[in-house]
Amino acid sequence: MKAQNITDSTDLSAPFGGQGAGADFLVIGSGIAGLTYALKVAQRFPDRSVTIITKAAADETNTKYAQGGIAVVNDLENDSFAKHIEDTLIAGDGLCDPNVVEIVVKEGPARVQEIIDWGAQFDKDAEGSYKLGREGGHSEYRILHYKDVTGKEMERAVLTAVENTPNIHIVKHCFVVDIITQHHLGYLVTKSTPDICCYGVYVLNMVTNRIEKVLSKLTLLATGGNGQVYRTTTNPAIATGDGVAMVYRAKGRIENMEFIQFHPTALYEAGRRGQAFLITEAVRGDGGILRNGAGEAFMERYDARKDLAPRDIVARAIDSEMKIGGTEHVWLDCRHMDIEKFKEHFPNIYERCLSLGIDVATAMIPVAPAAHYSCGGIKTDQWGHSSIANLYACGECASTGLHGANRLASNSLLEAMVFAHRCFEDAVRRFEALPELPAIPDWNAQGTAEPKEMILITQSLKELQQVMSDYVGIVRNNVRLARAMKRIDLLFDETEDLYRSTTVSPQLLELRNQITVGYLVTKGASFRKESRGLHYNTDYPQHGELVQNIIL
Repeated sequence: MKAQNITDSTDLSAPFGGQGAGADFLVIGSGIAGLTYALKVAQRFPDRSVTIITKAAADETNTKYAQGGIAVVNDLENDSFAKHIEDTLIAGDGLCDPNVVEIVVKEGPARVQEIIDWGAQFDKDAEGSYKLGREGGHSEYRILHYKDVTGKEMERAVLTAVENTPNIHIVKHCFVVDIITQHHLGYLVTKSTPDICCYGVYVLNMVTNRIEKVLSKLTLLATGGNGQVYRTTTNPAIATGDGVAMVYRAKGRIENMEFIQFHPTALYEAGRRGQAFLITEAVRGDGGILRNGAGEAFMERYDARKDLAPRDIVARAIDSEMKIGGTEHVWLDCRHMDIEKFKEHFPNIYERCLSLGIDVATAMIPVAPAAHYSCGGIKTDQWGHSSIANLYACGECASTGLHGANRLASNSLLEAMVFAHRCFEDAVRRFEALPELPAIPDWNAQGTAEPKEMILITQSLKELQQVMSDYVGIVRNNVRLARAMKRIDLLFDETEDLYRSTTVSPQLLELRNQITVGYLVTKGASFRKESRGLHYNTDYPQHGELVQNIIL
C-alpha cells in the first residue's frame, strides 16, 4: 500500500519553529537526483521530515524522457574505469575536472546497484546477463538500458520507494519563486559577499495563488535543465532553468552556460515548437546511419568515428548538411537493421514513427538537432556545495566538473545518482551542527495587480526562443551574439517591469527565469573567444589557448 505522502498542492504546513511551513531537509525537483537524495536522507533520519517540492506532477521531469540509458563500467573483462574516464575527458574537450570524472566513474557501479536494489529493471539477454549498448564517444559497450525508456523506468523505481517512505512529503504544483538569503532580511548581498546563506525558499502555491515561505536548514536544488529557452528541444515544458536563474539572482556562482548540447537526432515534425520526440543515440549505436537529402551517408566526411562521433560533432555535421542542402532535416536510415530487434529495443520510437506514417523497416526517419542538455549550471564542489552556504545543487542544474565542454552520452543519470549520494553523505556529517534559522519575513506583494494581458508574457517567450535558436544555437558568431544580447536586454527590462507591477504567475516566473538563462548562455558564449566542445564560433573556428571555466 502506497504511503499517503503526495499532496496535490495545498499542504505546505509542516510545522517548523513556529515560523510557518518547513522541513528538516528540503528538495526542489523530483527527478532522479532529487528523489535519490530525498530517499537516502529520509532513510538515514527516519524521525526527520523531508519535503520535495515540484511544480508539476511528481514524475514529470527530464529524467522521465531519458531514453538511451546509463553509462557504467560493469564488465571489467572487456571494459575498464580507465577507458570510461578517458572517453569522458575526450568528450569534455579539455574542461572536465579529472578528479570529478574519476569519482563519478568509480563510484557509479555502487549507485547503479542501489537503484537495481530499489527495483529498477534493465534489459538482459537469454542467459540473464545485462545487455550493454554503445553510444557516440564510447569506446566500449557499457550502456545499461530498459528498452527505450530507461529514465522513466529508473524514476518509477525510485519514486515508488519514495512514496513508501512515510517521512518524505511530496508537494506537487508549487512553483519556487526565489531562494531566501540575507537579502530578504534587509542586508545588501553582492557577488563578493563571503557568507551568503540559504534559509529555504518562497513558493507560489498554484491552487491558492499565494506565495508562502518554506524554511529549511539544508536545501537541495535538483531543478533540471533549461531546454525550453530554445524553440525546439527534447526537454519537457517544465525545463525552464529555474534553479540556475534563482541562484544567479541570489548572487551565487554559475559557470559554463555557453555549453548547450544539441541532441543530433530529434524526430522532425514540420511546424512543431516546444518538446520534440527524441530518437535516442542508441539507434545509431545499433547501426542506424545518417543520410542527407541526396541519400548520402555523410558522417565519414566529418569524423572517422562516423555516426558514433560525439554529439557536438554529429550535431554540427547535421547542421552543415541541412544548410548545404537547404533542408530542415536529414534522415536516419534503419532499413537495413533487424526490424524485430528494433521493435524489441526501441518500441516507443517504433510506435511513434508508425503513428506518423513512418515504417522504419521501409522508410527513413526525418531527424534534426534540438536543444537537449546543459553542461554548465550552478557551480558546485565535489560534495555538491554551491557557493551559497547550506544550498546543494545536483543533476542537470549543477556544474560539477564532469562534463566540461561536452557531455558524453548517458553520463547524466550516473552523475545525478553519484552526486545525490555525495550531497547525502555531506548532509549527514553537517546536519546536527547547523544553527537555528533567523526570523524570515513573509512575501511582500504590496503594490502589485493582476496582469491585464497574458500576451505580454507569451509573446516575449516566443521572441526569446526565436533569438536563442537563431543567434545562440549550434553555430554562433560575434554579430549574432551581439544581436542576441541586445534583444535579451530589452526582454529583461520589459519583463522586470511586469514582475514589479503585477502579481506573479507560473508563466511570468518561467519567462523571467528563461530570460535569465538566455542571458547567461549568451554572455558565456560572448566571453569565450575560441571554439571548444559544444561552443562553436565561426569567428574563432580553432581551439585557442585553453580558457578555463567561465564563471558568471
